Amino acid sequence: MSALAVNEFPARPRAVLFDWDHTLVDNWDAIRAALNFTLVSFGQQEWSVEETRARVKASLRDSFPVLFGERWEDARTVFLDHFAANHLEVLKPLPGAADLLEHLAGQGIYMGIVSNKRGPVLRLEVTHLGWDRYFGRIIGAEDAPEDKPSPIPVSMALEGSGIVPGADVWFVGDTSIDMECAHNARCMPVLVRDPVPDDPALTAFPPSWLAPHCGQLIDWLRNSA
Repeated sequence: MSALAVNEFPARPRAVLFDWDHTLVDNWDAIRAALNFTLVSFGQQEWSVEETRARVKASLRDSFPVLFGERWEDARTVFLDHFAANHLEVLKPLPGAADLLEHLAGQGIYMGIVSNKRGPVLRLEVTHLGWDRYFGRIIGAEDAPEDKPSPIPVSMALEGSGIVPGADVWFVGDTSIDMECAHNARCMPVLVRDPVPDDPALTAFPPSWLAPHCGQLIDWLRNSA
């Protein structure tokens, strides 16, 4: 993916919408542990760290029917119970994330979250970190009729802001499904990932901007001021 073409820095946004897991926070240990517990409980093989990172993108209601067939709702319950018992203990901000949110807030830029983590769990984690004050709306899986990559959660995240989806709205995420969602919503797709994965979907839904970490976004904002 080193051939992805991006510009020097993007235009200043009116709003920034974020994915959550591995965009602003690291919670992969809890996700992988709960997923592997569920896979083994239903007679499947565990996933490696690399496989988990590559495959965990869609929401539970979209991914679990594929993984577990008719028993997907039972599997979802097992996963959620295991995750709920452990996720706050290992939740931690990614480097530069807190500084980025503080910078955006200081600039008066509207912020929201669009995640495929279930809404109640997502909002619990945001509040646990004391970050709920930054976001106008926090939209998780099953809060909207459809989850990412549908554009519907994006519109919901902007409700009440007076801002409509468009090129002046950054959608910041770490996976191809985030970039696909940004394209579907006609927002500016910003990929925060290092290294960039060899994911064919990023060719179909390429980022307009590529940053290795949240600190790079602060530099862009300063340059575009």
